Amino acid sequence: MSTSSENPTRSGSDPANRTRSDDRGRDTRPGRDRAGAGRGRSAAPPADLARKAAYEAVAAVHRDDAYANLVLSGILRDFRLHGRDAAFATELTYGTLRVRGTLDAILTKAAGREVARIDPQPRDALRIGAYQLLYTRVPAHAAVSATVDLVRAVAPGASGFANAVLREVAGKDLDTWIAELAPPYETDPIGHLALAYSHPEWIVRAFSEALGGDLAETRRLLIEDNERPPVHLCARPGRADPVELAEAVGGAPGAFSPYAVYLAGGAPGDLPAVTDGRAHVQDEGSQLVATALATAPVEGSDSRWLDLCAGPGGKAGLLGSLAVERGATLTAVEVAEHRARLVSQAVRGLPVTVLATDGRTVGADSDLPAGGFDRVLVDAPCTGLGSLRRRPESRWRRQPSDLPPLTRLQRELLAAALRAVRPGGVVAYVTCSPHVVETHVTVTEAARRSGVPVDFVDARPLLPAGMPGLGDGPTVQLWPHRHGTDAMFLAVLRRGE
Repeated sequence: MSTSSENPTRSGSDPANRTRSDDRGRDTRPGRDRAGAGRGRSAAPPADLARKAAYEAVAAVHRDDAYANLVLSGILRDFRLHGRDAAFATELTYGTLRVRGTLDAILTKAAGREVARIDPQPRDALRIGAYQLLYTRVPAHAAVSATVDLVRAVAPGASGFANAVLREVAGKDLDTWIAELAPPYETDPIGHLALAYSHPEWIVRAFSEALGGDLAETRRLLIEDNERPPVHLCARPGRADPVELAEAVGGAPGAFSPYAVYLAGGAPGDLPAVTDGRAHVQDEGSQLVATALATAPVEGSDSRWLDLCAGPGGKAGLLGSLAVERGATLTAVEVAEHRARLVSQAVRGLPVTVLATDGRTVGADSDLPAGGFDRVLVDAPCTGLGSLRRRPESRWRRQPSDLPPLTRLQRELLAAALRAVRPGGVVAYVTCSPHVVETHVTVTEAARRSGVPVDFVDARPLLPAGMPGLGDGPTVQLWPHRHGTDAMFLAVLRRGE
């Protein structure tokens, strides 16, 4: 990580600022406008660019409900950060967002007030500073000094407050803070794991339930969830050889998917194989569940495939490439027009028809005839709890109240898929969530209510031989800590006569 702009001689302690800020870190001097105080003023000490870039990304996530992966690249470009400085800004951004729950508990104690009572600008800067102190090797004096400078730049009246809070944080290491703040594991294991590994308690409880109550394995999952995920490419069948692609990009062939390539880092969107459509960025778990649908045996014809929830197009790109080799065509459905455009871009040159419509209209839409398809994929909208490694802000946005409308939509889409598939054909129900309500409960209820005969197909033989930890079947749950993939769930159903 870069420390080129750290200034260990600057203490950041400013008695004038301490006496002129209120208990939320706000500048109370007459004539000062809190909304833009100090922003861009030459009198404010400049924060180093990597930390400032991280701050802008974290602030955008919390202020605008932005997604870090969408805003950070533009911020790095605007700040002209490259190499180690860009990597440092990226680490600060994703790390701070990932462990926000633990940071907030510690900052609450250190500040002597709830984090919610601290104004947004100093609050996000303090999170970034506390992350450096507790989770990185940045020297404490440098982390404190640079963060106080950052606070001066975004909220000048709060610099003394920030200095005092950060020095309190720096007085203990992470293990000591957790031992002090987390409930005892012996009496409240879920609460302890939630604070120690920075996940909301309801998510830890959901993971534990999906893992059969195994708290040791739940801990391993939480640890893996907090690691930076690798970048996976999908070498499109018929367009790229994964071994040759791995050599060309300095990566390695995947462990399980025959199309997967692991990247060490970099900007995958800039790779020639990605820009010319020979490969796309896609988690290996997503590749495996899409390939499982194409591998499942069907009785009779096998020329009409359907992706009922296709946006943004990764699985449609893989299925479309497989369809070429099999003499099949794919219909890709996406209800949101902007996402349908992304699907169209992803499947250029493939035998794929993209429909911007609601997949639940099967049978009422001439383009989606009942019984008109041999294979159907339902990659259902879900909480996304299986991809928290890649979307660290999602763990703090999702709530248990999100589940009822999502599971209702999931059941309706799966019911539509069972109407769309012909007798003897197969449906793959997929979610990027291990929550049992979104997986086993949804698929069981939808099959029961579908009004058509349905049999579960054992999904395990549809995945590569030798994959560990696939359970007892017939459904399959993939896991980051077992398989190195997102936590994808797969159920395969065959419609009867």
